[in-house]
Amino acid sequence: MAKVTILGATGNVGTFAAHTISEIPYVSDMLLVGRPGREDFLAGCCRDLSDSFAARGTHVRLSYSTRLADAENSDIIICTAGVPRRPGQDRNDLAFENAKIIAETAETVGRSSPDAILFLVTNPVDVMTAVALKYSGFQPQQVFGLGTHLDSMRLKSLIARYFRVHVSEVHTRIIGEHGESMVPLWSATTIGGIQIHNLPTFSGLPAQDMIGTVRTSGEAIIRDKGSTVYGPGEAIATLVRTILGDENRILTVSSYITSEVHGIGDVCIGVPARLNRNGVFPVPISLKEDEVTGFAESVKKIRKVTAEVMERLEEAR
Repeated sequence: MAKVTILGATGNVGTFAAHTISEIPYVSDMLLVGRPGREDFLAGCCRDLSDSFAARGTHVRLSYSTRLADAENSDIIICTAGVPRRPGQDRNDLAFENAKIIAETAETVGRSSPDAILFLVTNPVDVMTAVALKYSGFQPQQVFGLGTHLDSMRLKSLIARYFRVHVSEVHTRIIGEHGESMVPLWSATTIGGIQIHNLPTFSGLPAQDMIGTVRTSGEAIIRDKGSTVYGPGEAIATLVRTILGDENRILTVSSYITSEVHGIGDVCIGVPARLNRNGVFPVPISLKEDEVTGFAESVKKIRKVTAEVMERLEEAR
């Protein structure tokens, strides 16, 4: 059984994630952490969630705090804290503002919970994963971000609709930045175990339109309803369940790589990784030439933004 802590639990994603994670059978304790001054809201969340547990028949010990140090002895610490993206704003526009929050948070978590796995949701998630890795002092396998996991699920859903098959029959991945330079791996896409290029109807697949839809999905949701909630919340719970269940599934998350993808590395970015109770382990893969080129460009972009943010953080401290 495990203790899960959610930082930024007063936000929309943090609140919904608490509800989805509470359904995971391996979770015995959950701590909701919010900003000082939000105690009443946190107390209300706990009461509301407790009512849902009663209705569902779930038993999870639930508590709240405004002190990061109370996250000690957590198995997984999920960081959703930060300034949310506004309509028309690129994820990378948030970089320095949120990096200051993540750096301070990671330092505290590193001291109070040295054995925890730190899971970043805060955007831009690839850069925030790198910041958390540096300032926590954790080993690379202890720190990862939501990355392109949700993007991959969005593409999976679009492909399933196009071919009129159950979504479970589709396996696909998007790697690279959780953002504009994401790279779809058509070479690794299968339907019912059949490589997608071997299906005659693939020639009519609106691949570019699909990737365009995935790239702008978050922005469209933010424009229409103010924030993304349910997609990220369910995606977070999937990753937590995979780790706590020691499932060794390969999912696409933001992780620190060295040379796993054609020798390209020294960056935190979305890649296929094996997840279990010990953490997150990137899987070496070979790609087609155009995919390697796209991934290298994505890495170049994220590495540049990460370096700029790290430099500003050092100057500001």
